[in-house]
Amino acid sequence: MSILSLRYPVYALDFHMLLPAGTILTEAVMDTLIASNRDASYISCPLLEYSSIKDDLVRFLDSAPFNVIFGEKETIDELFHTMKDISMISPFIESLDYFKHYNYDTYRHMLVVYALSVLMAKDLFHDYKDRLRSISTGHIHDIGKMWIPPSILDKPTPLTKEERDIIMHHTISGYVLSCYYLRNSGDVAGLITRDHHERLDGSGHPQGITIEDNMVIIVAVCDIYDALVSSRPYRRAAYDNRSALEEISAMAERNQISWDVVKALVARNRKNKPDYRETEVSIEKRGAPPWGNVYGKVAPEISKHDTPSKRKLNNRYFPYLEQ
Repeated sequence: MSILSLRYPVYALDFHMLLPAGTILTEAVMDTLIASNRDASYISCPLLEYSSIKDDLVRFLDSAPFNVIFGEKETIDELFHTMKDISMISPFIESLDYFKHYNYDTYRHMLVVYALSVLMAKDLFHDYKDRLRSISTGHIHDIGKMWIPPSILDKPTPLTKEERDIIMHHTISGYVLSCYYLRNSGDVAGLITRDHHERLDGSGHPQGITIEDNMVIIVAVCDIYDALVSSRPYRRAAYDNRSALEEISAMAERNQISWDVVKALVARNRKNKPDYRETEVSIEKRGAPPWGNVYGKVAPEISKHDTPSKRKLNNRYFPYLEQ
């Protein structure tokens, strides 16, 4: 396993620097970081009772293709019953508020990926309720994106290498934030923020490791699936559902993601909702990626972006000030 280091500084939600750029995230560094927050006290709120989260989630899951996956009333009812005891502390409340106000696509993505991960865990694990308690903060898997300038997140043209590095850094900064606020460097939520872009064959980032935790594997697949079937600034259109399922099936063929999770997802996309263990996944590829996709292309120019020091705290929001 490679040693993680910060290419950029990581700031807390109140804008004080947690760790400077160049910090190597050793066990001692993380222990010191966590100890610095031991005396903090945070209010807690049930996730589904905060603001319009429950209504928003109902609306998100009522759109294709999730209206098929979650189409049965019993499925939605059981989902909400499972999630009713999940609470979030005030820093995570603030992060969701930030995304809802300044990057709505990320707000939606975080909630949908979490709901889909809950459903996949239910299908794949007999002890799924115990597993879900360990990821009660799984909805913050992209919290590290708070420190990515909107000009990068919303960019419709190819990213520069610097911009791509900034985006990829969200897994590491999210890990630091999660450990700091949860006061635990071994919490599964921290592993999810850090490793949801890793792959089974070690081809992912930020460390290029093999994922071992089953909940991280589930979130990784759900993250890919929603990214494919949803609109993105760098792509003129979303993948149609067939093409998206073929894309993740191809990734499973390359041993990048789990076949079991892919089969569970395919099973939920079928009307009769078969058991994933009895689900056959066709390897025939008849779909086509959407045109106009600039993902992975690199722009030659290096552009300068704002930093947290250029932003102004406004209530619980963190608006970026144009310079």
